[in-house]
Parts: sequence; C-alpha cells; structure tokens
Amino acid sequence: MTHRTSSTLALLAVVALASPVAPANADILRQEATAYARKSDTVVYRESHWRYRQDGAARRLVLYRCPDGRAFARKTVVERGAAQAPDFDFEDARDGYREGVRSSDRGRVVYVRASSDARTREEVVPVPAGAVIDAGFDASVRLHWEALRAGRDVTQPFLLPSRFAFVPVKLDPGPVVRWNGIPAQRMSMTLDRWYGFIAPTMQLTYANADQRLLEFAGIATIRDRRGRHQDVRIVFPQPAAPADARALRDALATPLVRQCA
Repeated sequence: MTHRTSSTLALLAVVALASPVAPANADILRQEATAYARKSDTVVYRESHWRYRQDGAARRLVLYRCPDGRAFARKTVVERGAAQAPDFDFEDARDGYREGVRSSDRGRVVYVRASSDARTREEVVPVPAGAVIDAGFDASVRLHWEALRAGRDVTQPFLLPSRFAFVPVKLDPGPVVRWNGIPAQRMSMTLDRWYGFIAPTMQLTYANADQRLLEFAGIATIRDRRGRHQDVRIVFPQPAAPADARALRDALATPLVRQCA
C-alpha cells in the first residue's frame, strides 16, 4: 500500500467537464470549508464548494485555496447516471498533477498525469455494481444512511485513479455525537483488505438531520511543499447557502497559482 493509495481515498472529502459559462436560472449553492492540521488550529488550506445544475446534470465545483485565499487547484464533478459514480476532473497547478474519470463510447476512462511535464496515462476501467467514484461518496452515505444508523457496516468498491482500479472500502458506523451542538453520526473508513491495517483510518462526521458532512479527519489528497500528503481535519462549519451565477462563473474561470506564499 503506497501513501498515494491511502490518500486517494480522501477525494471524497470533501465534492470534469463543466463549461465555464454558468446557467443564469440555475439553483446554485456555495459552501466553505477549512482544512486544519490534524492536531492543531493551523490553517493548511481552504475549500470553496459549489453545487448547481447545467444541461440537465447535477454538477459540483471545488476550488482549493491557499490560506491567503488564492486558488491553486480545481475539481469539477458531473453526475452521469448513478450519483455515487460521477465523472470528475482534478488538477493541482502547483505541480501539474491531474486525475479524473470521463464517460465515453468505450466506457469509463480513468486518466492520471503525475506532473505538468509527464505524459497522461489513461485506461478504460470496468465499473463494478455499487461502485463509488470521488465525490459520489456523499451520495453513497445517504443511500446507505439507514443501514449505517442501524449499526451495520457497508463495504463498496471505491476507485483509486492512481491504480486504475477499484478497491473495497468499508464504512463502519461509530457513536452518535454532538458536533458543535449538532446531533451527528461519526463513521470510520478503511480499506477492507488484508493490507488495510497499513492504511490510515479516516473519520467522518455527518449531521443526523440532513446527512451533510460536518468534518473529515485523515490523510488528504492535497500535498505540502515537499509533495507529502497531509494529515488534516477539514471542517464544514455552515450548510451550503444560495449563491449567484456570477460568483460561479468567476470560480470556474479563476486562474490557479503555482505556489502558495
């Protein structure tokens, strides 16, 4: 198990083909999140999330920002068919790393580029029943909410783009807690294989009332200056709120910086 493998699981924490032109009459929601160092209140980076519809498809946009607010990475997500297995595209401008999934006549194409000067590798990967891809994890949690609340674990195939393969990931329900006064369900996520013991366990906390993600704690896909994946605590303090089309257009077109201060 490589560090890249375990960190790729964190793509869910959080939310490929979105047009830079936002529809004027779309319902647009925006939500902010902050990633802290796991054991302190040091801000590592920030996230800005948008949800909207375009061309009949539910879409997401995530901008990953330096602590000072400048965007350095972008992810776009498009639901095609099952909400838990969308297309997506992620790019980090700091080193040019890119990965994603797109639908094609050949099937689902997974692609990865290790850096800006590397060749993009791509493969058609068969998608097993019940598969989860990237931000589709949120939809998967809601789909299995009653089972999790009843104390039953759920195992599903989760895509690791860097390996061009799906691996079984187990979601274990934990205790009912109060998160900043909000009744919530805590869960843990691990690889459900014999070598899962060497992959870090990730903790997720979801609000009971609307099943929204409140906090993720674990190894993130976002790397530090040395290229190491970071152990973070990503907090979503407020629910998504309405936003206007201009803000979404600006976010889709925001230039990405090559380094944070």
